[in-house]
Amino acid sequence: QVQLVESGGGLVQPGGSLRLSCAASGMLFRLYNMGWYRQAPGKQREWVATIGSGSIIDYADSILGRFTISRDNAKNTVYLQMNSLKPEDTAVYYCNGANTRWGHNYWGRGTQVTVSS
Repeated sequence: QVQLVESGGGLVQPGGSLRLSCAASGMLFRLYNMGWYRQAPGKQREWVATIGSGSIIDYADSILGRFTISRDNAKNTVYLQMNSLKPEDTAVYYCNGANTRWGHNYWGRGTQVTVSS
């Protein structure tokens, strides 16, 4: 049974930092493209960043230069380091694991990030 569990969210002031973690189980983690998405109240879910099974990284323009995605295959974990946080970063952040060849697409339940003074 596949499970993705996010952690590390919370309340932070503008300009602050948080590091999100996503622990995966029940899947061949190293063969999956991993990503982070977020959904703010009243808005559609948007893509934030991905790190492929070959460690190729892509970022959304909205967070470029502020967030860093990384993975540790030995720990079956993907991270999102968030710096210089802005109020508009407030959202529920979701972890995603995908393997296109197998048609597999998994989601975590999300972790709340609130940026407010």
